[in-house]
Amino acid sequence: MNEELEQLIQEVKSILPWLLAAGIVVAGYHGVRKYMADKRAAAAEAVSNAYTTEELEDAAAKFKGTKTEGVLRLRLAKSYFDSANYDSALEIYESLEGKAPDGFEGVPAVGKAQCLEALGKFDEARAAFDAFAEANEKSFLALTAKLGSARCIAQAGDRAKAIETLEALKTSVGDDELSKSRVESTLQIVKRYEKRAERSLFEAADAAQKQLEAETAKDDAAKKPEVEAPKDEAKAAPEAPAKAE
Repeated sequence: MNEELEQLIQEVKSILPWLLAAGIVVAGYHGVRKYMADKRAAAAEAVSNAYTTEELEDAAAKFKGTKTEGVLRLRLAKSYFDSANYDSALEIYESLEGKAPDGFEGVPAVGKAQCLEALGKFDEARAAFDAFAEANEKSFLALTAKLGSARCIAQAGDRAKAIETLEALKTSVGDDELSKSRVESTLQIVKRYEKRAERSLFEAADAAQKQLEAETAKDDAAKKPEVEAPKDEAKAAPEAPAKAE
């Protein structure tokens, strides 16, 4: 019996390193799963709770390389766009083309076109809008791209063509009231749009100087005391003394 027990102990000793290794692997597997679950939860919280540009920048850097990074960078691009930082927004949208998170596939392309429009690159923006709309007719962003294209036509100087394009688009959306409302809203904006004449920096500075001088003259005139009206000399002169008889 002692010999059998001794043999069992020896066998256990021989396989003990393998058991320990297997335990480490199993523990490591569960540890990694818990770590990933915790990280996904933290990432989801970051997506929900990051609002300012600074918070979004920090979150995107913290979760770089994860699936959440793409969503955070799209939100960061929108934050840049809303604060008129169009170059930074454009850089992000371009970097995410073809690599957008699931459900956001068309956002980088349309976002890029909107940035180009905001930067005054109307021909480039229109081309980008048209390319997306033609290739993604069923996309929920197709109408957004078509409206963007019409805006670019107007801003490039052909308001009549933009109005014609929008009128045709309004007919094409049929009974979709929401789409018709969006087209009509853009149509009214385009009808009111007037392209501003481009001026050089010198012309702008000269105009600003003239406006400043006019406002200064107006202020000086308001501060100057009113001149007292002259008195009626006939009434102001003393009466001559009566002659003695």
